[in-house]
Amino acid sequence: MYSELFITEDGSHTLFVPTIDECYHSTHGAVQESQHIFINSGFKQCNKSEIRVLEIGFGTGLNTFLTLMEARKTGKKVYYTSLEKYPVEVEQALQLNYVENRFSDLQKEFELLHTSPWNTKVQITAFFLLQKMQADFTIFDLDEMYDVIYFDAFSPEKQPEMWSEALFEKIYSHCSPEAILTTYCSKGIVRRVMQTAGFLVDRLPGPPGKREILRSRRI
Repeated sequence: MYSELFITEDGSHTLFVPTIDECYHSTHGAVQESQHIFINSGFKQCNKSEIRVLEIGFGTGLNTFLTLMEARKTGKKVYYTSLEKYPVEVEQALQLNYVENRFSDLQKEFELLHTSPWNTKVQITAFFLLQKMQADFTIFDLDEMYDVIYFDAFSPEKQPEMWSEALFEKIYSHCSPEAILTTYCSKGIVRRVMQTAGFLVDRLPGPPGKREILRSRRI
């Protein structure tokens, strides 16, 4: 899937996909958006010392990278599974500026996230095990239980098949007790689909440029 490099308002890169007229992240700031939605509102809310993360949409690897950083900071052990149907080309991914002037000491780890092979488990650090799966989530069979889920597919207008009740029911059935799911999308139809699947859903304040996001729990 062809994409173009784009600088967002906080100085961090995203990728723009002309064929669907949509960016991977908010143009108001890629890093601040991912940090707010998936790390602060999701990962940090899990109190376990070992956390199994499921990410729907590896994309630019930003959510993965920020999770690795948080795991290093807190000493938590992370088992991270990320699904992506259309991987970004490695050459383009390595042009992303997520480590420049911010986290330069993690350059090697950032590169490993993108250069490590797909469909296999790779120990990125002593505390971070990554499994990138090149797969279509609509037909992919989950085989583990997860504590934190990042739902980061393209918008319902662009990928309506990714936001179905059946898929959220599939996720729910693979959630551990008190599991947390976060997503940038706060549309009423998405909230109702999550609720029908069994989740307790809350609206939370969004990052700059976005009024609300959704966080769901399995109770």
